[in-house]
Amino acid sequence: MNPIKEKYISHVIPEMKKKFGLSNDLAVPKILKIIVHSGTGSLKDEAKRAAIQSSLAMITGQKVSPRKAKKSIASFKLREGTVIGYVATLRGKKMFDFLEKLINVAIPRIRDFRGIEKKLVDEMGNITLGFKDHTVFPETGEEDVRGAFGLEVTIVTSGGNKEEGYELLKSLGLPFVKG
Repeated sequence: MNPIKEKYISHVIPEMKKKFGLSNDLAVPKILKIIVHSGTGSLKDEAKRAAIQSSLAMITGQKVSPRKAKKSIASFKLREGTVIGYVATLRGKKMFDFLEKLINVAIPRIRDFRGIEKKLVDEMGNITLGFKDHTVFPETGEEDVRGAFGLEVTIVTSGGNKEEGYELLKSLGLPFVKG
């Protein structure tokens, strides 16, 4: 079993039940899904777009889905139906594997990292982390530095409010700023 899932079952559930006065294990907030997405914008080069798609697939461990523009915007030179980004939704085992990789490998590799601000947790207990370049993930090789692209990771929780979501994420090991 994944170490993050073991930690959730053995430590986080009893701790959260005690802290929030919950009587049932199923009432404890949990992570529902992790969404990894990157926008390509109006990138015309098909080779770069394919490189972004394959890099995201390697990072997430599953095929990514292209996202198309819903309407044309002339000032951005954007046409309806043009691919403007890629997304992968992780659930189950892949979700916990990605979360472990995110906490233990990717976040420590960020230059000048001081911690995640508590204000990044939204009112529903979810958090979105932005990465300026994808090279913090170990699957990407050093040859990808010239074609570096940014991506966002959204962790969706079942926490009904900001405090429950924050406590869940902090208990699982996300490095928040102390204070």
